[in-house]
Amino acid sequence: MINHMSSYFSAEKQESLIFMAVGLLAIGLSAWLCMNGHRLKSMAWPLVAIALLQVAVGASVYLRTDTQLSTLSAQLASNPAALQAEETTRMQTVMNKFSIYKAVEMLLLILGVGMIAFLQRHDVAAGIGVGLVLQAAFTLTLDIFAEARGADYLSALRAMPG
Repeated sequence: MINHMSSYFSAEKQESLIFMAVGLLAIGLSAWLCMNGHRLKSMAWPLVAIALLQVAVGASVYLRTDTQLSTLSAQLASNPAALQAEETTRMQTVMNKFSIYKAVEMLLLILGVGMIAFLQRHDVAAGIGVGLVLQAAFTLTLDIFAEARGADYLSALRAMPG
């Protein structure tokens, strides 16, 4: 079980770095678009709004992961049944939230594509649409991978001898 746990939290920590890096990149791109007066500079609004969430969530996950893994590893050694019960409940909650995250991301993706398709002659709307598509597609992709990792970890938790 320790290998499943270590693998899961290591990948979570790596993905949090990707989230933060992309968030910072989006903020940088937004600054460049605005400073250069690009016609689609309005894409900076969704880029920055979502980037702030990416940086905050990424930093939160990154900063708590080592302590969380250490605490869970100690609990695995001292009281595996409690770990199994508590961590299974926590992971079920995490997994349920993925359906909400993915629905919001798909909605933003569809909204962005619609704005590009139907409002492409309006620079502000088209820019917002492009920003939404970029951020929603990226975030959805990472959440799909995170959900798969979470499902594997949850399966390992459920398979622990009780």
